[in-house]
Amino acid sequence: MGKVYLTGAGPGDIDLLTVKALRVIRKADVIIYDRLANPEILAEAKDGCEFIYVGKEDSHHTLPQEEINEVIYQSALKHDMVVRLKGGDPLVFGRGGEEGLYLRERGIKFEFIPGITSAIAVPEYAGIPVTHRGITVSFRVVTGHESKKKKSQIPWENYKTDDTIVFLMGLHNLDKITRKLMEIGKPKDHPVAVISRGTRPDEKTVIGTLEDIYQKAKDLPTPALIVVGEVVRLHEQLNWFEK
Repeated sequence: MGKVYLTGAGPGDIDLLTVKALRVIRKADVIIYDRLANPEILAEAKDGCEFIYVGKEDSHHTLPQEEINEVIYQSALKHDMVVRLKGGDPLVFGRGGEEGLYLRERGIKFEFIPGITSAIAVPEYAGIPVTHRGITVSFRVVTGHESKKKKSQIPWENYKTDDTIVFLMGLHNLDKITRKLMEIGKPKDHPVAVISRGTRPDEKTVIGTLEDIYQKAKDLPTPALIVVGEVVRLHEQLNWFEK
């Protein structure tokens, strides 16, 4: 039996890949990768490395998660070193915990390799600090894409505070998100940013308010991240990457 490295690929810019992640990628016998992992990373693999794509999009999944778990497990039975490469960090809405539990139940050794999460890196590339002295001392990271078959677990009433709120994978639910936040009392002119393809050369940031951001940003390409909070007002002054 081999060992599986549940590895974060970072937010998109290949230079944000960690040294440890790069080390295991270069030694891997097989790399099982998702849609959000920069495909340029695969060029770092050794000759003969097998690549298995298991990407997911909002309307199309190459494989359901249960089958992805099995692909990882079967790969560990055949190879000494398996890298499961996931965009961002494997445990921030990355299903890495589920994959780890699946392997543990079957006696497969595994290790988590943290990745730089897009929740911090993408706003930072857009010149939006998730915390800033005098504006906010905390931030929340929230899934923007819950299962449609289950009751929402998002505690909307708790979001009345001045925290920065970062929604991941939420572009398709942008209208619902903004309406919910206004329903709990946030003002219509509360600042919002939508950052498309963050940290990549074609990154684009659209700035608006809870009232108008849906119309401004609904047609942006994914992946996209939503930032809600007063820190969005710093974008114009700190936007170093897109300039």
